[in-house]
Amino acid sequence: MKFPILTPEEAAEYVKNGDNVGLSGFTAAGTPKVIPVAIAERAKKLHEEGKAFKINVFTGASTNDSCDGALVRADAIDKRTPYQSHSDLRKSLNCHSTHYFDLHLSELAQKIRYGFYGDIDVAIIEVADIEDDGTVVLGTGVGNSPTFTKLAKKVLIELNEKLPKEMKGLHDIYLPQDPPVRSEIPIFKASDRVGSPVLKIDPSKIVGVVKTSRLDDIKPFTEPDEVTKHISANVCKFLIEELHRGIIPASFLPLQSGVGNVANAVLYGLADAKEIPPFEMYTEVIQDAVLDLMKQGRCKFGSTCSLTISEHMEEEFMNNLDFYKDKLCLRPAEISNNPEVVRRLGVITMNTALEADIFGNINSTHVTGTKMMNGIGGSGDFTRNAYISIFSCPSVTKGGKISNIVPMVSHVDHSEHSVDILITDQGIADLRGKDPIQRAEEIIKNCASPEYKGLLKDYLKLSESAGGQTPHRLEASLSFHTEFLDSGDMRNVNFSKYC
Repeated sequence: MKFPILTPEEAAEYVKNGDNVGLSGFTAAGTPKVIPVAIAERAKKLHEEGKAFKINVFTGASTNDSCDGALVRADAIDKRTPYQSHSDLRKSLNCHSTHYFDLHLSELAQKIRYGFYGDIDVAIIEVADIEDDGTVVLGTGVGNSPTFTKLAKKVLIELNEKLPKEMKGLHDIYLPQDPPVRSEIPIFKASDRVGSPVLKIDPSKIVGVVKTSRLDDIKPFTEPDEVTKHISANVCKFLIEELHRGIIPASFLPLQSGVGNVANAVLYGLADAKEIPPFEMYTEVIQDAVLDLMKQGRCKFGSTCSLTISEHMEEEFMNNLDFYKDKLCLRPAEISNNPEVVRRLGVITMNTALEADIFGNINSTHVTGTKMMNGIGGSGDFTRNAYISIFSCPSVTKGGKISNIVPMVSHVDHSEHSVDILITDQGIADLRGKDPIQRAEEIIKNCASPEYKGLLKDYLKLSESAGGQTPHRLEASLSFHTEFLDSGDMRNVNFSKYC
């Protein structure tokens, strides 16, 4: 290898205070494992010497403890985008020690190319293989690596020897043109490959290679419980009914699924829903459940940006590459999440909500409207362009103290205009073709927990007395949230004081 072999500490010296740093990966999959930790240690040392050191971190999505965790604990992050999920970073951004701006995941790469956020000073990229001409095979997450390496002044490589070189062929690296000469992205079915299996990096930019030997360390998802099983059953029921009605073509359509325990449970439910024919996925993340569905012959193909799979499943995947290679394609985030492609393919989207209101608005990001949880992620990329957009959540949390169906969401990420179907453990609300009052009645009847139906009906009746196409009594609209903040239990709401 012609590139210098560096220690993580030597690599960290190339990152300077104020740098814009682009990291590979999408979720923990494919993120750097050791250089960010060395940068964090360098930041601590400089801070002890009274010197300033903070960087701006750009990623594909969330990362892991060796990136977001180590850096934020060292007070080494100034700006952060487009998505995160680390508890330490969450605390920092909610008190504005870290300046976080939430962003649709499909948009970051092009906005960086447009120059909105300044130059990329350093790209830190995990790879499975590298050649002397700068050609690399990426790892389990592509994210925004193609754009970061194209624009970066310097590139640091983490060569992960746990990743087999035989991963070559899984990736489809394609960058769209930028306006005013952008043409269509030529993907017409989920399995189309339109780019290169490798990423070509200008070798003059590569300042060194750090060798690692670690998997992504992704924890297994929680086993489906009774609530998530009911949600999954309701999603499958809806899809089967739409198939029988002829709304969904008999050959079916590609599916997209968000990330998390509810999403994973829904995917596992598809294994037994044999009335749904074997299907393809065009999505941003593939989880353990999808690989199981492939082994069962239920999922024919998966187009994704990342393999967000548990360590056990990652080892199983690496040991059976020959089986998976013709069933998977890993793309850059701006392609996996591209609205143009989602609309063209007719993707049925399935995403999760923190809360929904009776008119169909969705809060995906902010607890009680103020505290950022993780971010909007890719849900908006898919939802606004879906063949059918589905959102799901448990009807209640905290043992019933919180209703996830509320009079008005405390923060809006997806407006009523983007939501076709709302599903909870209680049932299915079809919002298509309904006016606001009809949507409210549908949601209360089918999605709200029995212990909250009466309260929600009381609010709707109260708000209707105020009139308007979408009726609200503004002084009472956030009463569920204020009651929870006051007493710790939304069930204590009393609307009589507003009459």
